[in-house]
Amino acid sequence: MSIRLTQIFGRHVLAPSPSDAEDLPLRPSSEAVPHDLIELLFFAYRDFVGDPDRILADYGFGRAHHRVLHFVQRRPGLTIAELLDILQITKQSLNRVLKELVEKGYIEQRTGRQDKRQRHLHTTPSGQDLALRLVRLQAKRINRALEGASPETAAIAARYLAALIDPAERPKVERLLDKA
Repeated sequence: MSIRLTQIFGRHVLAPSPSDAEDLPLRPSSEAVPHDLIELLFFAYRDFVGDPDRILADYGFGRAHHRVLHFVQRRPGLTIAELLDILQITKQSLNRVLKELVEKGYIEQRTGRQDKRQRHLHTTPSGQDLALRLVRLQAKRINRALEGASPETAAIAARYLAALIDPAERPKVERLLDKA
């Protein structure tokens, strides 16, 4: 199998050459139901978010709080409109979660300098500490899963995850990853 440099969401990674991709194990047809992969995704997601869930419970927070903290910490100054677009949740759902995070001192809202109607979100030192604590748990799990894997295996995993994203959403996700 030959390896070449390819791009996934604008990042250069090592991956099998297109001619070798035919040798990779694939499902016999796109209509087959890959129950094993579906269930593996359920279990992987359960455990991936389970570590942070236990910590968040101590704060009275849930997964929505985690997602908000994560993206605000990664993109200081993010507007509420941008966060709604990333999370694809209702304004009402975001307002409830955001209100708790602001009241408990994990996120602060700053009025826009150019547009006073905009609110820019920033983690406080406590919010940044919690967000980093949670991401370190998840990074540890990912790094453990990739331990000993070849660069092409990591590239295949990244391509697979990217392919699960709705095609219409991929450009937006690519832009978000480029900014991070």
